[in-house]
Amino acid sequence: MVMKASLQLKLGQSLTMTPQLQQAIRLLQLSTLDLQQEIQQALESNPMLETSEDDDNQNPESTENEHDNEESSSAEESNAASESSPDWDESENGPDWSSETDSPDTIPDDLPVDTAWDDIYQSAPASSARNDDENDNDFETRNSPTETLHDHLEWQLNLTPMSERDQAIAHALLDAVDNHGYLTSPLEEIHSGMVEESDEDPLELDEVEAVLHRLQHFDPPGVFARDLQECLLIQLNQLPPDTPWLAQARLVITHYISLLGNRDYAQLLRRSRLKEDQLRDVLALITGLNPRPGDTLDQAEPDYVIPDVIVRKHNERWRVELNPEIAPRIRVNASYASLIKRADSSADNTYLRDQLQEAKWFIKSLQSRNETLLKVATRIVEHQQGFLDHGEEHMKPLILSDIAQAVEMHESTISRVTTQKYMHTPRGIFELKYFFSSHVGTDEGGECSSTAIRAMIKKLIATETPKKPLSDSKIAAMLGEQGIKVARRTVAKYREAMHIPPSNERKRLV
Repeated sequence: MVMKASLQLKLGQSLTMTPQLQQAIRLLQLSTLDLQQEIQQALESNPMLETSEDDDNQNPESTENEHDNEESSSAEESNAASESSPDWDESENGPDWSSETDSPDTIPDDLPVDTAWDDIYQSAPASSARNDDENDNDFETRNSPTETLHDHLEWQLNLTPMSERDQAIAHALLDAVDNHGYLTSPLEEIHSGMVEESDEDPLELDEVEAVLHRLQHFDPPGVFARDLQECLLIQLNQLPPDTPWLAQARLVITHYISLLGNRDYAQLLRRSRLKEDQLRDVLALITGLNPRPGDTLDQAEPDYVIPDVIVRKHNERWRVELNPEIAPRIRVNASYASLIKRADSSADNTYLRDQLQEAKWFIKSLQSRNETLLKVATRIVEHQQGFLDHGEEHMKPLILSDIAQAVEMHESTISRVTTQKYMHTPRGIFELKYFFSSHVGTDEGGECSSTAIRAMIKKLIATETPKKPLSDSKIAAMLGEQGIKVARRTVAKYREAMHIPPSNERKRLV
């Protein structure tokens, strides 16, 4: 068998992503913090990029040569700033854009290198800088370490006079305390572990229990408890002896805590021999205790959110604009760009040309990111004016394809834009994804968003009678009376998503 080599020409189509497109997509899905880090890395790695604040440090000759170009650049910056804040008019005419924001910038293949460069990425007008003292204080506040429950207990232990033997027992007990302040290991287990380590003088279980009772006087009240009953009794024992209803509260916690947990107030009244108004006062004292004492100290670091978009109402019109604090203004460094020569093919000149190309594409990608973010946010505000004006109950159903069709983009692009991007509104700061929700049909043939239904359920529960809380079936029936078709299991799912307990756990004695 003879193999013959031959050449064949085939014509076909293929879709490839250019590095520039990949960069634009990557910047689009970055959060505000990641974007700031990306810009800082670009400024450090590419000499052709600089922040606009660096203009003051340029030499006088360069400033004179670029004076005319800076004037035209200033005009372009003003136009860009006006483009960053379109208005949504609530009149019948629909959105009132101050200018077009979706006109693409084209970059020629043969970049002109012998002209002054005024390529600027400007997120929004720069705000006045705070003084150094404010910045230092803010840094110290945000970066100061948070004291944990373990640290707080160990600090108290170090100030408590104890023998070395009791100190060892106390540290063993401290290691067994969880973040809520409870002792997670039985005393017998802790005792047996320490007996194995002792040689001459065996450790008795009574010694471990005696040290535990000392530690149960530590702050916050209720720590080192072995269960909820002991935790509440520790707190009651630390109250002043003349506290009203203290003895009755001890009685209820000691003998009838299971009835209290089940909200069986009829049995509780009968067995405790208390009248209803007396039991109400006793329960008020008990509910003032902390079932998780460790939570008052061992809290996670708060997450700080910087909004990407700011929405405010001005002259009866909702105004959408980018947050001027999310990213620094950057531009092409005119001094370095002027060093590039057209006919020079040296390594240095090639390096400068490549860096210039990357700088221009980076700036364009940032501009594209902000334009896309602004268009998507504006369409969301246009669709959810009811929420902005009246609250969650007026949230409309919205899916990604609705916005994708409005801005003529793919759904995947809208998904990237709305992930880890936040909008500051008069009603609070929300992730853009918050404004998207599924829908439920109504009797009139319309649609109601799941977010609005959650708000209605929350409102119904907030106004229910504590003695007879609403069941999920009753809530579903009440929503049906308003024309909203929702099943009982759907109500239960929404209620659990809002961390609202079932009706039997919401029952109160009033």
